Amino acid sequence: MTWFNKMERKFGKYAIPNLPLIIVIIYAFGFLMNLVKPDWIYFITLNPEAIVHGQVWRLVSWIFVPDGASNVFFVLIFLFFYYSIGRNLEVAWGKFAFNFFFFTGIFLTILGAFLLFGYFKLIAPDYVANLEGYYTMALGKTCPASLGGSWFFHYMSFSFGTYYLNLSIFLAYAITYPNMRVLLFFIIPIKVKVLGIIYLIVLGVSVLLAFVQGGFNSGIITLVAVSTSLLNVLIFYLILRKGKKRFKEIKRQQEFKKKIKAVSEPVSQIRHKCAICGQTDVSNPSLTFRYCSKCNGNYEYCNEHLFTHKHIE
Repeated sequence: MTWFNKMERKFGKYAIPNLPLIIVIIYAFGFLMNLVKPDWIYFITLNPEAIVHGQVWRLVSWIFVPDGASNVFFVLIFLFFYYSIGRNLEVAWGKFAFNFFFFTGIFLTILGAFLLFGYFKLIAPDYVANLEGYYTMALGKTCPASLGGSWFFHYMSFSFGTYYLNLSIFLAYAITYPNMRVLLFFIIPIKVKVLGIIYLIVLGVSVLLAFVQGGFNSGIITLVAVSTSLLNVLIFYLILRKGKKRFKEIKRQQEFKKKIKAVSEPVSQIRHKCAICGQTDVSNPSLTFRYCSKCNGNYEYCNEHLFTHKHIE
């Protein structure tokens, strides 16, 4: 952790505070634009062919590409969920570490896209030419310069979006809070580490199917897209193993500050208070509070301790 501590001391002052909120706002804007003008994503995806021809804004704009869901209800749940886990990670690691993790994920995604670009340009140009001819014939026109001038790289760019970036955040959360429980389908309580394992199995199957059904070149696209997100988690895990004590200390400091703040808050302003950590709806408005039906008495818990506390007889 020596190198990481040196980086934090040198660059920590530049870390963006409350980055999870900014991420959610970016995603919300992307979802809104997708509803208003769906075609706009064609001009903001991570398309290396378009980037090398001058469309440099795509190096950043791909973060605005919405992550699949279009139903407003599910979008709101998605945004709340990722803000919640992002905020918890920021508290547990510190803002510099969370900034480092998120922007490393962005860098690796861009790197993966350009590695594939180089592979298909230098090693598999015939594969690109065959598919380019197929797309041109099927669509009845050549790819316009505004989309990069290549149908193949235009469609490949959709493999590098925020889906895997968000998945890396979730997997990091599963490593940090393995025993935290979430409600699957809003009904079934399940540990986050179990969901993380399920996600890894699904990713492995998707890569395998890509090779089996689409051939080597198709499979390599999926493999690189998945690997960039997993590599980000691996880097984080190596940092976490060496700096686990440091991250725990940051978390203890944050929880201590919240408890002190909770004690100093006017009682009249507090409506909910966790019986475990002492956080309130005033000290941490992002938390949700519920009473436990299995505890003997009116004990209220935040969402971080609702499923992990020991029931009071």
